[in-house]
Amino acid sequence: MPHQIPTSVAAVDLGSNSFHMIICSLKDGKLQTIDRLKEMVRLAAGLDKNRNLDTATQEKALACLERFGERINSFPPHSVSIVGTNTLRLAKNAQQFISKAEKALGHPIHVISGIEEARLIYQGVAHSLAGSANRRFVMDIGGSSTEYIIGQHDTAHCKESLNMGCVTVSQKFFKKGQISKKAFKKATLFAEQHLVPFQGKFNRQQWDEAIGASGSLKTISNVLQTSGWSDNGITMTGLELLVAHLLKFNHYDQFNFPALSLERRPVFIGAVAIIYATFKTLNIEQMTVSDGALREGLVQDLLGRFYNHDIRSETSKIIAHRYHIDHQHASQIKETIHYMARQLTGLPCFQDDSDTLQFLNWMAELHEIGLEIAHSQYHKHSAYIIENGDLAGFSKQDQLVLSRLVRNHRKKLNLERFAELPWPWREYTPHMAVVFRIARLLHRSRHNPRPDFDIAIKDFEIRLKFPENWLEQSPLTQADLEQEILYLKEAKFNLIFE
Repeated sequence: MPHQIPTSVAAVDLGSNSFHMIICSLKDGKLQTIDRLKEMVRLAAGLDKNRNLDTATQEKALACLERFGERINSFPPHSVSIVGTNTLRLAKNAQQFISKAEKALGHPIHVISGIEEARLIYQGVAHSLAGSANRRFVMDIGGSSTEYIIGQHDTAHCKESLNMGCVTVSQKFFKKGQISKKAFKKATLFAEQHLVPFQGKFNRQQWDEAIGASGSLKTISNVLQTSGWSDNGITMTGLELLVAHLLKFNHYDQFNFPALSLERRPVFIGAVAIIYATFKTLNIEQMTVSDGALREGLVQDLLGRFYNHDIRSETSKIIAHRYHIDHQHASQIKETIHYMARQLTGLPCFQDDSDTLQFLNWMAELHEIGLEIAHSQYHKHSAYIIENGDLAGFSKQDQLVLSRLVRNHRKKLNLERFAELPWPWREYTPHMAVVFRIARLLHRSRHNPRPDFDIAIKDFEIRLKFPENWLEQSPLTQADLEQEILYLKEAKFNLIFE
């Protein structure tokens, strides 16, 4: 059952430099921004040498999220999208922080990969600009990563996320805010070294226009224009003048541009080093700056889910096609899962929760992709590809949930793998796995019609009732069900069939 379309949506971006929230009203498929909140938390600065987020930074971040949470805690769950980016990808204690942050916000947080971040940034930029057939190069400097994307219309074609950002570069090369020509040279060289492997992919010959998409690039553009060093966004000439001016100072405290806020001063020099190295390496002459960014991309993805255009379903179909899955077999399994779900509305995972059926649909499409690698243990290969691939639209958590389900779709059912998942998945996945295993088992012969059977599940007891004489006429399925009793018994499930 699809979710009701909400009247308002919210997107929250837990960036490595700033936390952003955007709230939009939604009417007849049209969005209007009604509120924006932004706080510079500088999460990346809180990573210690062991890659743990320190307590002071966590407390600052949680105080901000409590303020955000007050604004969105009454929103329905499906109308809010919250993502964590590079610092939460890197932090070893990210999960402990995320648990506290989810309580503050009243909604789940999804950590996304760098490639997914790049896709969403492009989506946000594409929807904030007038339609154009141009090939666009989009760049976003975050606190600890920088994304580079080339796309056309609203589709990103080339995407990269590099581990360098305005906070991390400022901290690494300009310790205690000290500025020097030598340090700036080292910082730009560091950025160039990260970018050189992708020079051919992103150089000036590959695109028509360059667009910047972050607070750092917006600030650099404003500083250039208010200083009279550029009259059209960011230019190479303007950057040369800006760098020469910055290197007259010994400390960032001495920067006195009207367009540079006090809170952005400590990370400004790192952002300038990254953009300067990028312009040099990719032969960029000029870049305009867009209002669209990651959070606008999140809102667009939310809209897609409301209006039957979930990018995750497209991705699942593309991967299934790439790995040559048996589409008819997948469709039959899906149909049987839906048939069973209609009888199992008492289970928490099927109570008005379309996400459960979506995951089971994706599972039907993707559970056999590992056959392309090897027939033996193919479910393990499938699970590995799902967990570690760049799957557009899927968060790291989505991929982990799907991977664990696929890993458990045959042979031994190991419930411990589900116990590590976040709520509510740790509660839903055991029954989801059982439903999928039964659907798959009934279609082992490939393309055989499904019998009209009854199913009931209460806690750990599963009862199946087949039409009279059907089991006698289906000895292979009967043998499989008897084997399944043994597999499920190990996981404390009791399967009874007649």
